[in-house]
Amino acid sequence: MAERSFKSEVKKLTAGEGETFTGEGILAVTKGLLQSGVAYVGGYQGSPISHLMDVFADANDLLASLGVHFEASASEATAAAMLAASVNYPLRGAVTWKSVVGTNVASDALSNVASGGVTGGALIIVGEDYGEGSSIMQERTHAFAMKSQMWLLDPRPNLTSLVDAVEQGFRLSEASNTPVMLQMRVRSCHMTGSFIAKDNVRPAMTVGEAAAAPVRDTQRIVLPPANFLHEVEKIEQRWPAGIAYVRDNKLNEWFGQDSETPEIGIIVQGGLYNNLNRAMELLGLADAYGSSKIAVYCLNVAYPLIPEEVSAFCAGKQAVLVVEEGQPEFIEHELNTLVRRADLQTRIVGKDMLPRSGEYSAAVIRDGLGKFLRAHAPHLAPAEVKPDPLPRDVAMEIPQRPAGFCTGCPERPVFAAMKLVEKELGPTHVSADIGCHLFSILPPFDIGNTTMGYGLGTAGASAFKPKDKRAIAVMGDGGFWHNGLTSGIGNAVFNKDDTVTLIIDNGYSAATGGQDILSSRADNPERVTKNPIAKAVQGVGAKWVKLVERTYDVAKMRDLLREAMTSPEKGPKVIVAQSECMLNKQRRVKREQGKVLANGGRVVRERFGVDSDTCTGDHACIRLSGCPSLTIKSNPDPLRQDPVTHVENSCVGCGLCGENAHAAILCPSFYRARIVSNPTGWEKFRQGWRARIVGWMQARDDRARMARAF
Repeated sequence: MAERSFKSEVKKLTAGEGETFTGEGILAVTKGLLQSGVAYVGGYQGSPISHLMDVFADANDLLASLGVHFEASASEATAAAMLAASVNYPLRGAVTWKSVVGTNVASDALSNVASGGVTGGALIIVGEDYGEGSSIMQERTHAFAMKSQMWLLDPRPNLTSLVDAVEQGFRLSEASNTPVMLQMRVRSCHMTGSFIAKDNVRPAMTVGEAAAAPVRDTQRIVLPPANFLHEVEKIEQRWPAGIAYVRDNKLNEWFGQDSETPEIGIIVQGGLYNNLNRAMELLGLADAYGSSKIAVYCLNVAYPLIPEEVSAFCAGKQAVLVVEEGQPEFIEHELNTLVRRADLQTRIVGKDMLPRSGEYSAAVIRDGLGKFLRAHAPHLAPAEVKPDPLPRDVAMEIPQRPAGFCTGCPERPVFAAMKLVEKELGPTHVSADIGCHLFSILPPFDIGNTTMGYGLGTAGASAFKPKDKRAIAVMGDGGFWHNGLTSGIGNAVFNKDDTVTLIIDNGYSAATGGQDILSSRADNPERVTKNPIAKAVQGVGAKWVKLVERTYDVAKMRDLLREAMTSPEKGPKVIVAQSECMLNKQRRVKREQGKVLANGGRVVRERFGVDSDTCTGDHACIRLSGCPSLTIKSNPDPLRQDPVTHVENSCVGCGLCGENAHAAILCPSFYRARIVSNPTGWEKFRQGWRARIVGWMQARDDRARMARAF
């Protein structure tokens, strides 16, 4: 069950020739694939392209009617290997994943398909996750495209350009027998807009038809001597063909050719064009529609660069500013080479005017462009703004809100139990992993020493052999099926690693949007689920395997962790901690409860609270939980100064706060309340009598208190 359903949106994908299509960038890319006659699609979910996978999953009926094969791949490597279908057959295929981390996983298959080349169009849609909103290491896809000599598209962020890039990407791939990477930035994925649609196209050959007539060409297989010929083919055939297609079909764009300042120009990555235009607009050098006073060369194809186009743009210019995000500055280096080869004296300016790292927002580009103009076109330069002698650091005035677990998250009690065991046995090395559970490295838990990649928690702990202690590894169920079963558990069994692995099974690939995986307990008509992680772990030879079916039982989690850390038995010890992702649970439960309430049915919800008169103000409960619904409020007792713990209405009734209080022997101030909607007549009658009795007792106590006072 993904976090968002596209069942209603996928109806738009049936739009035909001449109709106006309106929607998100992700939907536009999907429509572009269908218009291009794609035969197969695969991929692995991850921001910012998770929704692309979700759209295809919700469009099963449409895909079936067109003969398009779709798979939610087990990993990025699985998805990349699907491109084998385009090696010998005229099949157009597309695969997708998250940024460089996905490309790293897929690199083996990508290198092979880039070496042997393709017959059908092969499109790799990469969700480029660079900049302020990123959740990964700051690297770019550009380096991999250069390394394997695959063409890299970086289209202008508007829906028409995105759809054109998909269609042209397939044609470019087929014209040059080379896989093409299409870079989709975060904002491009989620921006909205419109474009004029075309009819969907059934693939000229389906994967079933290709399989029925197998083709074998050993020259496409990466094996000596063919692999040596592949390199020659790349340079002598595919490279010139790719250059010619980009040039002849004008995939790159020019703006402001009749500019008032022919002595300068700007070269920009396509994905940064909107930010550049906004920066120029702020400086009075362009309007909102792209009419520019400075010549702009927009690289919708970031690799390879087209020598003839570069020469034509730079000829006669004294200086050109290169707007290229991140480092190393691949485009700037290549531009310098091409300009020198063309014997031009144009100065290429880039990182000496713009930051070497970080996201290029409109404000950042504006400042860099201002420096460039002051140096090379002073008559266009804005007045230099002097900094305020007494700057107000607004950021220092805003309280920090680090990322953390959701309210009711079943992973929070696991780390509460780890903190309790750490208090008993002392600290040990904790090898963290990619996923929601990585939030444990932040307060209030402060657990986790390293993280090395998705599903690599156990592998990351394999080198640690502390004396009289055991390293702990954490792994999510998504990472387990992606990579962790073999590289983590299998490796630990094979090498007899005396480690403890916590596999947090929340039922979904939760951090990427709540998609179903092999071990999901949900019924999925399109996929096979309900494959227990514990059985898979035992299947590769693990002996010490324990299952906790309710992670909110902090005392049980604590005791099991202590047992794993102190057991005399050697070898890997694996704890599978199960509880459903609270976000997915709430999506399901609220929908079910809404239907019951709409029909006048009875619904019971649980909430927890803190008795302000009993609370000591110690707040150990907050330090062991960190739940967003746990906060503080003023003490109602005028003789006590410390604020008391308070549970806000965002509480989902998971019960962790009370479990923590019990497991850590904290104060007994927590209580549980049941909220009943549409109660029965008996419940109303019983509640009425309870209110009367409690009211009578409170009035009696008040009278006695007043009598004692006088």
